[in-house]
Amino acid sequence: MTPPRRTRWLLPALAAFAFVAVSGATPAFAQGKLEAQYEATLAGIPVGRGAWNIEISEDQFSASAVGGTAGLLKAFASGSGAGASQGRVVNGALVSTNYSASTTTSKKTEAIHMVLSNGTIKEFAIEPEPPVDPDRIPVTEAHKRGVFDPMTGSMLRVPGTADPLSPEACRASAAVFDGRMRYDLKLDFKRMETVKAEKGYHGPVVVCAIYFLPVAGYIPDRPVIKYLTAARNMEIAFAPVAGTRILVPFRMLIPTPLGMAMLEATQFITTATPPRVAKTN
Repeated sequence: MTPPRRTRWLLPALAAFAFVAVSGATPAFAQGKLEAQYEATLAGIPVGRGAWNIEISEDQFSASAVGGTAGLLKAFASGSGAGASQGRVVNGALVSTNYSASTTTSKKTEAIHMVLSNGTIKEFAIEPEPPVDPDRIPVTEAHKRGVFDPMTGSMLRVPGTADPLSPEACRASAAVFDGRMRYDLKLDFKRMETVKAEKGYHGPVVVCAIYFLPVAGYIPDRPVIKYLTAARNMEIAFAPVAGTRILVPFRMLIPTPLGMAMLEATQFITTATPPRVAKTN
């Protein structure tokens, strides 16, 4: 059964806006980890669930996520996906070296893999290779420099020594390449809130407005592109990874013609990791 036309792009849109900017770097060798679970709803009705695990050590990091349709949406079209990113921690900044993602629906399975070096895409592939669409704006070599992969980009680093949960966290923007599309994301401060997960985190979050600007690799006439580009009322609430200056999405809101689409953490367990102690004889 084919899902309603507007519903087809709901979960990809939610996923796209999980991928936000990493801001500038200052020396900080903090370490921590996160084990989170999320639920996606549309107009209050569950449509998907997922999990996200992050580990940040002194000199490297890894992040992985899995998810799938659930509830009402699963009755129309089942689907699942996974993503992962690994890289180095350089002067406190997360520098991705590898990114992979896969999606599976009743009609097809697709896998994306990228190799990065200091923000430049060195290799990338989509399997199976998608057909060439003359309406798609081409991605040039210049578009693949100075970018973040979506998974690493979802971890917002706040420079400085002050509390990272502040309006300053939302003064950020970034270029993202997801293997197919190159786009810019811009944040702007909205407010501070207090949240409580069903399990784990209970505390403050910083809420940012988010604006989407497609650059290349997209088809301009697609309704979802037009809708997301014009939207001015999307927002993300960021919560901290304990022991670090990294913030990650706790909740995302995207108004749609079918009602409010929301992705929110039901579990958000985060712990600081003690730094390694050098061995002495």
